[in-house]
Amino acid sequence: MPGCWQSAAAADLRGPLCAAIEPLASHRDAIVELSSWFEQEWPEWYGPAGRASARDDLCAYAAGGPGLPFGVVALLGDEVCGVAALRAESIASHRHLAPWATALLVKTSRRRRGIGSLLLEALEREAKARRFAEIHCATASAESLLLRRNWLLHERIALDGSALGVYRKAL
Repeated sequence: MPGCWQSAAAADLRGPLCAAIEPLASHRDAIVELSSWFEQEWPEWYGPAGRASARDDLCAYAAGGPGLPFGVVALLGDEVCGVAALRAESIASHRHLAPWATALLVKTSRRRRGIGSLLLEALEREAKARRFAEIHCATASAESLLLRRNWLLHERIALDGSALGVYRKAL
């Protein structure tokens, strides 16, 4: 599931990027580093007082096999620069919707260069290959990415004191 993204603007400002997207199951050695990213990005969820374990979630995404969850990583050469996962469930009140694009995170120094879009595209392709008719995502911070990839706002909800947009995309 390789992908490549490059724009003239990115080439002029930061150099061209061409990222490969591969299953997290093939890069289990990255779980320790990715766990640290999760804990820094989402401390309320994965931090010391959080409700979940970043390592446990990433290990589940890396399990492989035909079922969900399923994780992918973005690579620039040997450098892991992003991660995302396809899960059966995300929000307890929305268990009737599946699958969910979750855990999309790009290394801070590699953001705004198309890697998030490549990761999301890989999840869309994987969901379609698994014969899902649509894919869902809840976010407070990645709405512009979803809209650029032609996702539609399904509804706005409040969850744990945060306002989230729940998006969907037909596959």
